[in-house]
Amino acid sequence: MNVRITPGKLRGNVDAVSSKYDLHRLAICAALSDAPTRIRCGALSADIEATLDCLKSLGAFWSKTPDGVSITPVRESLARAELRCGESGSTLRFLLPVAAALTEEASFFGGAELPNRPLEPLLRAMRSGGCACAVPDRKGAGTPIITVAGKLQSGRFTLPGDVSSQFVSGLLFALPLLSGDSEIILTTSLESAGYARMTAETLHRFGVKIEWTQAQRLLIPGGQSYRSPGEVAAQGDWASAAFWLAANFLGSDIRVSGLSEDVIQVDKAIVPLLERLRRFSSETVEIDASQIPDLVPVLAAAAAAEPVDARIFGAARLRAKESDRLKAIATNLRALGGDVAETMDGLIIHGKYGLDGGVVDGWNDHRIVMACAIAGTACRGALTIRGAQAVRKSYPAFFEDFARLGGEYRVV
Repeated sequence: MNVRITPGKLRGNVDAVSSKYDLHRLAICAALSDAPTRIRCGALSADIEATLDCLKSLGAFWSKTPDGVSITPVRESLARAELRCGESGSTLRFLLPVAAALTEEASFFGGAELPNRPLEPLLRAMRSGGCACAVPDRKGAGTPIITVAGKLQSGRFTLPGDVSSQFVSGLLFALPLLSGDSEIILTTSLESAGYARMTAETLHRFGVKIEWTQAQRLLIPGGQSYRSPGEVAAQGDWASAAFWLAANFLGSDIRVSGLSEDVIQVDKAIVPLLERLRRFSSETVEIDASQIPDLVPVLAAAAAAEPVDARIFGAARLRAKESDRLKAIATNLRALGGDVAETMDGLIIHGKYGLDGGVVDGWNDHRIVMACAIAGTACRGALTIRGAQAVRKSYPAFFEDFARLGGEYRVV
């Protein structure tokens, strides 16, 4: 789907979508619990449906309800399972250790860039726990990304902290189920640490204890049972709301309801970061993105369309997301008339009043599409985004909400 956006400011109210970060975690905990769980949430994104379907492949059951989903947990282990992760890196990385704890053998499938997303540090850790992890030499349709055989055993697991916090979260879901105690040792500081702490907080809600004894050492008692709280509500998503808040930075007037400051979501940092861009527009604003990687595309779009200089660094991991996000956002903003340069781990932006408009590619990446749409509100000419359907991954109703706020777009 290609969309053509007519420039104009947005105004009105919008409800925050349910956080896919929270929903992934709630769904996995619910599937491992002692009783069914009802999760109150909004519309399901493609990534969340991938996680729910993979949990079904492991023996859980889920169904939609008028206000969310209901999940009946896994009752008995399966000998073998096939898990289809779609394009969701969270689904793959979270469920690799879980499947290894529950089954004798599990094969994981996925499309787009998912087979190319980094996995080796997690696989090394799982091999140290007794798993055989086979990665096919050739990748293609019908070929699994990886097959894991042999049940995961408790012990000591060593991981780098600067590749993906999802490796830590995946082990945190699985290790409490094992008979013995385990520990996770991080060899470097944990980037995106807030996401791992979000996992630990969700585990606590389901009665599972994790001891974060040091910044780089976690103790996980074995033999624990997940206890369903019966009903939980998913949090409003700061990562998706960040696009509307950035639109406000560019002159729109949008009020986002359903967000809470009292949550462990690193992307709520969008508010002080936009304030810094506004307050220090006379000097270069330095932004360390190591803990907030998902905000980089929209922050770059906001800075490029206002007279502010910014340097974003600590974002090398963005080169291995749904797209090479540093390259994607720099290429697109330059195509719109922006002054943006790539570095090895970030972007250098010399902002100006507005952008020209033009044609950009969505790079099959939901955050690139949404960042470009917000940049379109500050363009002088029309903006066409190719492959705009990528928003289905995390925010299926993005363009419907865009139109409700007065945005003009049409499918071309």
